[in-house]
Amino acid sequence: MKKLLVLLLVGIMLFSMTACGNAADPASNPAPAAAEEKKFKIGLMTGTVAQGEEEYRAGEKMVKEFGDLMVVQTYPDNFMKEQETTIANMMTMASDPDVKAIVMVQAVPGAAAAFEKVKEMRPDMLIIAAVPGEDPDMIAKKADIILQGDELAMGYTIPAQAKAMGAETFVHYSFPRHMSYPLLAQRRDIMKVECEKIGLKFIDATAPDPLGDQGLPGAQQFILEDVPRKVAEFGKNTNFFSTNCGMQEPLIKATLEAGAVNAQQCCPSPYHGYPGALGIDVKGHEGDVDYLVAQISAKVAEKGGTGRFSTWPVPVNMMFVEAGVKYAKAYLEGTITSKNDIEAMKKICSEVAGGKEITFTTYTGKDKDGKDVNFDNFYMILSDYITF
Repeated sequence: MKKLLVLLLVGIMLFSMTACGNAADPASNPAPAAAEEKKFKIGLMTGTVAQGEEEYRAGEKMVKEFGDLMVVQTYPDNFMKEQETTIANMMTMASDPDVKAIVMVQAVPGAAAAFEKVKEMRPDMLIIAAVPGEDPDMIAKKADIILQGDELAMGYTIPAQAKAMGAETFVHYSFPRHMSYPLLAQRRDIMKVECEKIGLKFIDATAPDPLGDQGLPGAQQFILEDVPRKVAEFGKNTNFFSTNCGMQEPLIKATLEAGAVNAQQCCPSPYHGYPGALGIDVKGHEGDVDYLVAQISAKVAEKGGTGRFSTWPVPVNMMFVEAGVKYAKAYLEGTITSKNDIEAMKKICSEVAGGKEITFTTYTGKDKDGKDVNFDNFYMILSDYITF
């Protein structure tokens, strides 16, 4: 019996030593992979197809490219009345401990409050926002990087481009909600002064708010009916501009049918409004800007509009989505070491835009006390035109 107990104890000791030896052996119990130590996901919030198809499709592209790395949410179509939903959807992403960066395009009203809540819970979170709809002084303090088309510079470039294409009158469609956005209101004021300076008659036209009682269909129908009225009143050498994304398709269609001018959409891009307005199928050519430009030029020529329509060669909002995600990925991988590296963002934007020249400037505006301040994380982007 004693011999049996001794043999049993020896066996237990040998097993224990073997087990300990295995635990210390990297070959038998490898350490967690470096990828596990750097495990992360990137949250992306865009509009729906109805309110922001470009951003939504760019988001789909990112999911296709990066797969499970991406966590995607949308903000509601009626984002002005449903800001709590925007915040809730943002917090859903932030509550995932693996989500270490969030990109939002467009940063509609409610974004600043959502970012603030995210930072309270996750101060380490990288937040990149584009096309903000709130006061620059407020949102610049809530996000690490803000990207925006240079709206103020467009106050000069759009009238100049319209004039170069033969315009004599400049119609600016907007509504009170958009004119409460500081940058859009400032751009409208610049446009008015610049039009007078270069000899264009400026028409400040009020259109229905797509978030109002008539909804987006009512606003689009208004554009389809009002453009011919304006052309009848002011002639074909009239440039039409609208501040609203949902109005671009009917605006391009109606302007082309009336033989008028469209120097640029609110968000300059070959993808913004043109495919739907002209019946262009991009299936199989997604992301091929050269193909789309050729198709637009051909369709515009069929209607006799050559030289009367133009935009940027860079799909700006799509670029913001892709550049934001790729910047976040590089930061989380450690390739970029600062949450706000303008040179790194310039490089990524240029690569996303196919090497096309893009001008970056930082926004100088007013703080809440009315003092001039340079927002070193608020980047304004400008590009040259292509004319169809």
